[in-house]
Amino acid sequence: MSLLPGKFYLDDFFEDFAPMPKMKGMDMKCDIYEKKGNVHIELEVPGFDKNDIKLDVDDGILTIEATKNEDKEEKDEERNYFRKERVYGTVKRQFNVGNIDESKIEAKFDKGLLKITFPKEEKKETKKFIEIK
Repeated sequence: MSLLPGKFYLDDFFEDFAPMPKMKGMDMKCDIYEKKGNVHIELEVPGFDKNDIKLDVDDGILTIEATKNEDKEEKDEERNYFRKERVYGTVKRQFNVGNIDESKIEAKFDKGLLKITFPKEEKKETKKFIEIK
């Protein structure tokens, strides 16, 4: 099981050159740790509602996706903005969690913090020694 979020040394250097750069202010910071045989992922998703967040597992990849839509009660032409820093859209994180039973994944959301817990995958010994004749 590799819980590396897919971010490595100098990755942020090349983000500005990507066709769709990451929206500033729309990232989910996380902590990943093991405790009593379980893996815990804690993600910060401030400003999102529980109903805006989706979790799914497909082929050992845990995907967390959060969408924030702008309320357009008034037309923007009627507003005279001095500054607009809030961003809207979708942010997604993926983690390789290995072959785990999705029914054993627990997720709780409280005050902008998403806590995901699941049993640690048991490493199976796949290394085979071959006798030299």
